[in-house]
Amino acid sequence: MLNDPLSGVGDAVRKVRAAEAELRQAVEAARRAGHTWQELGDLLGTSRQAAFQRFGRPIDPRTGSPMAEPTLAGADRRAEDLVVAIIECRWADVRRDFDERMLEAISETMLGQVWAQTASLVGQYERMGEPFTRGAGDFTMVQVPLFFEAGELTAQVTFNAEGQVAGLWIRPSNQ
Repeated sequence: MLNDPLSGVGDAVRKVRAAEAELRQAVEAARRAGHTWQELGDLLGTSRQAAFQRFGRPIDPRTGSPMAEPTLAGADRRAEDLVVAIIECRWADVRRDFDERMLEAISETMLGQVWAQTASLVGQYERMGEPFTRGAGDFTMVQVPLFFEAGELTAQVTFNAEGQVAGLWIRPSNQ
């Protein structure tokens, strides 16, 4: 079919990926030219820390090796799915991939309380931004921007090498 809506989605995804690659190259060129993360953050409409987290290439001080590459394939989509489960108050689904420590520390009741407290601070959930994925040794961290009627937060999901959720935070976007 020439007007297949799924073809339109596929075309849009290819364009977004191409634009992201072009943006990454432009940021890298700006950094090589001596521009600061603050300048880039201002231009991107975010903090310098968020710009660095998205585009920077931190070096592991223990090994001298770049830490920017995620170690868990598909972590970004898994984190998005987890955040959607939070938004939809499906607490059992949120906890499904928790590691043992997380299962012991965070109950379904606690998840519900935290989500209610979040709503009391920033209002109704509106939309999710593009996730930023970064490797950190044996862990893969995904930061998912969340937009609410009265503020912005970031959900951070940390996966261990086995693909289990080893950390989950909802915090202000500038942290």
